[in-house]
Amino acid sequence: MVDLATVLSANLPAAIAWAEAQSQLVLNTGAPLTESGVADAKAVGVAQPERIRVLVVPHMPLPDDAALRAIALDTGLLGPDAIGLTLGHTIFIVEGHESRQLLTHECRHVHQYETAGSIAAFLPVYFQQLVTVGYYDAPFEVDAREHEID
Repeated sequence: MVDLATVLSANLPAAIAWAEAQSQLVLNTGAPLTESGVADAKAVGVAQPERIRVLVVPHMPLPDDAALRAIALDTGLLGPDAIGLTLGHTIFIVEGHESRQLLTHECRHVHQYETAGSIAAFLPVYFQQLVTVGYYDAPFEVDAREHEID
């Protein structure tokens, strides 16, 4: 059996580079939050909601790199059931899943990135949580669910 901690650690630099490139794409092509979206982002702790950009996509982006793609799919992070992804101040949402609940969940992740300081600082902690307790019980995910607004 493959040790997820080892695989993630070995691929962390590539994962960070991919995440930073995807974030730049959304910064360039995504839409700013609406006035109500800015208010919701502030309500869940985002310090700079004006920096957030949202891109609605037909499906989550996947890395071209085979190892990263396998990790993303095997962990379910970017699999067919994924409907939202936050990278820094950028948010991907899959078409048909736009909702206040999902947006506030993802905005809470923006807050977590702001607290961490960067994508490069956030991802190792997030991945460690996934390895230790799994996606559902990862403290960042629990926190984001607790801050969802219906």
